[in-house]
Amino acid sequence: MEQPIQNFYPDEVSICYGCGRLNEHGLHVQTYWNGEEGVARFTPKPYHTAFPGFVYGGLIASLIDCHSMGTAIAATYHAEGRAPGSEPEVTYVTGNLNVSYLKPTPINTELVLRARVTELTPRKALVSVSLLAGDQECARGEVVAVRVKSRAKMG
Repeated sequence: MEQPIQNFYPDEVSICYGCGRLNEHGLHVQTYWNGEEGVARFTPKPYHTAFPGFVYGGLIASLIDCHSMGTAIAATYHAEGRAPGSEPEVTYVTGNLNVSYLKPTPINTELVLRARVTELTPRKALVSVSLLAGDQECARGEVVAVRVKSRAKMG
């Protein structure tokens, strides 16, 4: 995918703090789907600190959460043989988020998130995510994404 899946979200719902491209204060998580996994990159700012030199755990959870939703959406379009953004729109919300912090995450490096959908049903996707700093896995997430009607369509 040449563009992140978030570029295909309708403007009305592109305000999420984590991944909304229209939220000027947000994190702007961008998920690129390669046909098998979603990949995102994020470089923490100095104010994303927990204590000197390390990333705040809540930020890590937010990155895993939004990247998982993007991966579930991209994987669903792929599984249904449809182009991202085509109708009916695919939308997920977080049903469960479980984050394991494996080691402190350094703040002075680009973080790479790699996510795979391990189960896909008509109502949910199970997503497994690894957050890496260099070649070190610092956190791991298991997320249940629940498919819902788009808020843009609910009016």
